[in-house]
Amino acid sequence: MYFTDRGIEELVERRGEETVTLEWIGEQLRTFVDMNPEFETPIERFATWLARDDEDEDE
Repeated sequence: MYFTDRGIEELVERRGEETVTLEWIGEQLRTFVDMNPEFETPIERFATWLARDDEDEDE
């Protein structure tokens, strides 16, 4: 188990029943980066990965 798995598990446990929009997630990510600028690059990579995740399915 990776260290990040604990945070992911907590997210699912606490908010797993909620329905959110990608717009809401985008705002949360922006707020997080504003508060934690040292995470700008990983958040940018994660957001780009999410945006392009379905590109391989068309091939």
